[in-house]
Amino acid sequence: MSRTALRICPLCEATCGLTLTIDDGRVTGARGDRDDVFSKGFICPKGAAFGAVDSDPDRLRTPLVRVDGELREATWEEAFDAVAAGIRPVVERHGPHAVGVVLGNPNVHTMAGALYPPLLIAGLGTRSLFTASTLDQMPKHVSSGLLFGDANLIPVPDLDRTDHLLLIGANPLESNGSLCTAPDFPGRLRALKARGGTLTVVDPRRTRTARLADRHLAVRPGTDALLLAAMAHTLFDEDLVDLGGCAPYVDGLNELGAALRDFTPEAVSGACDVDAETVRALARELAAAPTAAVYGRIGSCTVPHGTLASWLVDVLNVLTGNLDRPGGALFPQAATDRTPRPAGPGRGFALGRWHSRVRRHPEAKGELPMSALAEEIDTPTDEGEPVRALVAVAANPVLSAPDGDRLDKALGSLDFMVSVDPYLNETSRHADVVLPPPPPAQSPHHDFAFNTLAVRNQVRYTRPAVPLEPGRMAETEILARLVLAATGMHGADPAAVDDLVVGRTLAKAAGDPQSPVHGRDPKELAALLGGGSGPERRLDMMLRLGPYGDGFGAEPGGLTLEKLLAHPHGIDLGPLRPRLPQPLKTRSGKVELLPAPIAADLPRLRAALAERPGGLVLVGRRHLRSNNSWMHNVPALTGGSNRCTLHVHPDDAGRLGVRDGQQVRVRGAGGEVTAPAEVTDAVRPGVVSLPHGWGHDRPGTRTRHAATDPGVNVNQLLDGSLLDPLSGNAVLNGVPVEVAPVAEAVTETSGALT
Repeated sequence: MSRTALRICPLCEATCGLTLTIDDGRVTGARGDRDDVFSKGFICPKGAAFGAVDSDPDRLRTPLVRVDGELREATWEEAFDAVAAGIRPVVERHGPHAVGVVLGNPNVHTMAGALYPPLLIAGLGTRSLFTASTLDQMPKHVSSGLLFGDANLIPVPDLDRTDHLLLIGANPLESNGSLCTAPDFPGRLRALKARGGTLTVVDPRRTRTARLADRHLAVRPGTDALLLAAMAHTLFDEDLVDLGGCAPYVDGLNELGAALRDFTPEAVSGACDVDAETVRALARELAAAPTAAVYGRIGSCTVPHGTLASWLVDVLNVLTGNLDRPGGALFPQAATDRTPRPAGPGRGFALGRWHSRVRRHPEAKGELPMSALAEEIDTPTDEGEPVRALVAVAANPVLSAPDGDRLDKALGSLDFMVSVDPYLNETSRHADVVLPPPPPAQSPHHDFAFNTLAVRNQVRYTRPAVPLEPGRMAETEILARLVLAATGMHGADPAAVDDLVVGRTLAKAAGDPQSPVHGRDPKELAALLGGGSGPERRLDMMLRLGPYGDGFGAEPGGLTLEKLLAHPHGIDLGPLRPRLPQPLKTRSGKVELLPAPIAADLPRLRAALAERPGGLVLVGRRHLRSNNSWMHNVPALTGGSNRCTLHVHPDDAGRLGVRDGQQVRVRGAGGEVTAPAEVTDAVRPGVVSLPHGWGHDRPGTRTRHAATDPGVNVNQLLDGSLLDPLSGNAVLNGVPVEVAPVAEAVTETSGALT
């Protein structure tokens, strides 16, 4: 019998509402939910393929435990027994930091991934935390922490009201947005143009987004910070600085102007390959627009000056009076945010509270660089124990991090590894225990992280569209049991994990004079919570204590889980609103325009003014029908334009003797790969492009469709030595490579390419 059910799509950051068609317990179709308060019926190819993703036959259905060197199916009890027996001896013998935790991108797309990993990390007491953030977005967290005092306080462009949008290294027509949650990002950009607004795109590739732009600047890769610094310099030089309504909340304006004195348009022109007058025009247009927003993403983060570029994005928003105003860049207010506190000085944001053992990389936001994971496993030093055991949750760093070959070997040397993953992939194949979560249709969904980045305040929650299959375990229970097994409480009731969080949170709230439940009995409050599970009770608690909540009765009519369930298409909470100075947590209580770590890194950027790298440089790219490595196992999302080819400009192809479709060898500091060339003027001369997430040719995996067209791992061209020093983010773009036709390389017996 056919029926329909609602589900928020977890396949990218847009979080679109879906209407699923379900036949005999299986998702057979997906369309956009026209009544969804946020996405209003929009759907992309990934969402349309939800059923195929959900029913992928290669998804693991039962746990795997390594016995005599082979992974074999096991019961859940056997699997968690093995986890406890594998992790606890490492902690007891070598200390908590000898257990590493690796969190992949999909964690942020699930309720379980938001609620339980923090408890795992805290329970282990480990500082050996590595996440996908240091492969794409950590520069933005660090710059926000330094500017605003909170690494998670990230302003987003007010897409629906702005008159002028400047995109740096972003391609939302294919990514659907990143650190800016916006269903139908393409439609919103077209609406911007339809109402007479201006779209400018800075990108070395002529992406689909760039083709939509009024102005496209094919900047030299890695020079975004120089371009933005020169724009800020122009605003000072031409007396165009106007802080607008945020003027009372800004500190360091004069010091900033002095610090940017050397970054004139003429000084940056040669390095950026953008003429000085164009730089001035960009700054003038930004200042003259009635409202404007600057938005930078992965292309501007995964470069040597990623934190400086991210900082300058918001500096430009501040200098033009567009920070915290409608039509500019504003701070969203999610329904599960903490109760807003009165404005005032906070604790600020600190970097380098501890360091990695081998190369002494400073932590950022509690994390060490993913690029350092292999060396933290395989390199002994006098500075503490190497990582001997690893917990990987929804992570495939063998493909996503630099030098996967070295990491592949390092994972094989671990004393113990557990992986929470639906697939046996290039990373999880090394695990001693694999714990497979159920398909997304069998899980509840609320976007804790992405609602803090949404272009409109709203709240939505969907319960599982399909009941758990026999033998499956809910992802929330898997992670709760993992917390217990890894922290010495194996065998305890997994519900105790949620009960502990509820008790501690309500006790803290009851003791907080700023809380709506100050002075009340935490046990009484806990008894009022609704929901059919521990995760739902926690969601209800967060909603009630949040900025729109009922305060456990203190605010009649406020938000509760019961009210949210009564609105299955979500509740609209209104457009983004100015919030300064309330959310600022800097020590001054103001936006600190020139934090000391930023000022200390500016000489490195100043030195880049003289750099003129020769030869070819590599950049990545994203496909609309792909979201990292695991989507390549879904036939509906592969083929067509979603191919692993090397984009080469016709001028470079002619110089190198490369023909379209010909196999070429690409060599970088970390190794070499061979891929078919795709000759296209979509990349500027001097730039080649390979997509990420490919390289499905390692033995021992169970992703059959991906293996039929494995592609190559672009990150194998990197040796992991290039990092943005402030954030520890890997430098993935603008790195030098050599390219040659395979036939030429094969016949050469003594040259550099053999």
